[in-house]
Amino acid sequence: MLEASQLAERAGHLALEKKARDVLILDLSKLTGAADRFVVCTGDSETQVKAIADHIVEKLGAEGSKPWHVEGAEGRRWMLLDFVDVVVHVFYNETRGFYSLETLWGDAPVTRLDDGAREDDAREIA
Repeated sequence: MLEASQLAERAGHLALEKKARDVLILDLSKLTGAADRFVVCTGDSETQVKAIADHIVEKLGAEGSKPWHVEGAEGRRWMLLDFVDVVVHVFYNETRGFYSLETLWGDAPVTRLDDGAREDDAREIA
């Protein structure tokens, strides 16, 4: 079983495999007991949102980490994958802007995933 930080990073990289954009990991471990990490990413279409979420569930499941709960498969504008300590949010572009989790959790340290990973101040990203 992966630790929360490892699971979040793995989920983020799996999202990138399906061409997700703006992949962020928010470290909530010192801010709330609800989850240690949020992974937030964007898909350019409802089909891509579902493909990203399905890919993460399939690959992590094969590696022994199955989500406790999945929400949003019907609407495909925001899919939530709850791995208990890690919650993955796969958004359609407009939906992500509306909910703006990066701003809501603005005190959380943020790691942006792309070709490399670096830690940023969340206020700079929002």
